Amino acid sequence: MSDPAKLSALRQKYAHAKGSDVFDPEFRAIAEAQFPEGDRRLQPYAGIPTFLDLPYAPDAAGRDDFGGLDVAVVGVPMDLGVTNRSGARFGPRAVRSIERVGPYNHVLRRMPSQHCKAADIGDVPFRSRYSLDQSHQDIQAFYHRLIAANVIPLSVGGDHSITYSILKAVGARQPVGMVHFDAHCDTAGDYEGAKFHHGGPFRHAVLDGVLDPERCVQIGIRGSAEYLWEFSRESGMTVIHGEEVPKLGTAAILDTVRRVVGDGPVYVTFDVDCLDPAFAPGTGTPEIGGLTTREALELLRGLDGLTIVGGDVVEVAPQYDPTTNTAHAAAQVLFELFTLVSGRFAAAASSR
Repeated sequence: MSDPAKLSALRQKYAHAKGSDVFDPEFRAIAEAQFPEGDRRLQPYAGIPTFLDLPYAPDAAGRDDFGGLDVAVVGVPMDLGVTNRSGARFGPRAVRSIERVGPYNHVLRRMPSQHCKAADIGDVPFRSRYSLDQSHQDIQAFYHRLIAANVIPLSVGGDHSITYSILKAVGARQPVGMVHFDAHCDTAGDYEGAKFHHGGPFRHAVLDGVLDPERCVQIGIRGSAEYLWEFSRESGMTVIHGEEVPKLGTAAILDTVRRVVGDGPVYVTFDVDCLDPAFAPGTGTPEIGGLTTREALELLRGLDGLTIVGGDVVEVAPQYDPTTNTAHAAAQVLFELFTLVSGRFAAAASSR
């Protein structure tokens, strides 16, 4: 260093400082939460894994108020609605095992766990591992209880059919808008006598009056099944194809999202096959030509300030990805969703 005075000042400040000694006021608050015992903290590979290292509160679901939680992270390990490769039932367990996520979002400058009371409350209790219809009854019943308790749900599937039953609860009081990241529109009709498959949740949500199609944006759509998704166009959804993403750029896409969804309640759903298989091979219906993880993060972070009433990450099938990159991407997306919903509580606290 060419400035001896600056080097001397740095030595005086940092030469004997521990890793837990952080001087910037904003960063110090985060460090103090992570280092409650001096320079020691829990090993990331120790203990029982929970989503985002949140407190584990399995008993919360047994209480009408869910323990006073603001945000509940829920696993939905059900993949009976897939059309191709099964395995998303293992998604919640895989995402829980990812530890290199959070606790601070350096772009939105927010540590979400500081702004709201949140916990991992375990998985939706299913009565049957075999019945798709009964599983959706269980999902709807569980999420109706969450919404009645004014808890914001963040969920990990499971196949994308689960989002229909979540929307049945989230949109029961008022139809919600939606920001939908996916390779597929998922607005097809019933197949082979089955309503609850992962190719059609959003057609049923619109027809049931819980999802407002004119406040929906679908991002990353591609693949060979375009002919099955005319409902998206006819109902008034805004579809942004995967090929358009690099041409439009994230700023233009976010302008469209904000114009379409407006100020009303909005649900964010993220199918990992939105990402290119180079980043997320561990999924049931991969489609080449998808988003990069950087594009996905820019788009997610650009949703900050919307009235987000819930969100999910679905279709993680970890057995097709020995690198764990798919689960890691899903965990990061979950953290971004957590950061977004925590903004509401951060804003409320600053206004008091």
